[in-house]
Amino acid sequence: MKTQATIQAGLAGRLRQLRKARHMSLRELGQLIGTTPSFLSQLERGLTGASTGTLVRIADAFGVSVAELFEDRPPPAHRVLKRSLRPALPAAEGCRKTLLSGRPLKTLEVYAGEFEIGGSTGPQPYAHGDAHEMLVVLRGTVEVSLGPERYVLEEGDSIEYSTTIPHRTANAGNSRAEVLWIISPPTSPPELLDQYRTWRTSVAR
Repeated sequence: MKTQATIQAGLAGRLRQLRKARHMSLRELGQLIGTTPSFLSQLERGLTGASTGTLVRIADAFGVSVAELFEDRPPPAHRVLKRSLRPALPAAEGCRKTLLSGRPLKTLEVYAGEFEIGGSTGPQPYAHGDAHEMLVVLRGTVEVSLGPERYVLEEGDSIEYSTTIPHRTANAGNSRAEVLWIISPPTSPPELLDQYRTWRTSVAR
């Protein structure tokens, strides 16, 4: 039977493995979960413990369960994200937007958008940062507004543009539509990414 000291030492090593596998610094992890790099350093060296709430936030940042923080096996080399576990914003304007990229975002960010009939990204076009963005239509028909220009795209079509151009996406068909947004380099600030939450829900296809 493992002692408390053995469990804490195993947790410390596991946290360090997971963080390094994701190329995260102590500062980046601290910003994600709302704690200090010095506390995380002590935690990774087994010099202090963590509350359940802190462990939950750490697990969420790594994209694993709390139970996996205590496993002895090495962290996986690849990250699998189940569709039902995608972090999502609350549905608005008939659009559900989910985050596919693992945090912290490094070189790109990828989002999936699911539009109900008549759904859109909002009533007004928006711009963000200064990056390169690609939209790929996975299902249905959408209209993409880029400044004064309008483009109707169907399944399999894609379009590229600068994020500095005010843009808007809307379902232009008579069935659900799905798209991918791929942005490089990332433009979303941590406070926006923090709004994405994971719910275990079934998603209609």
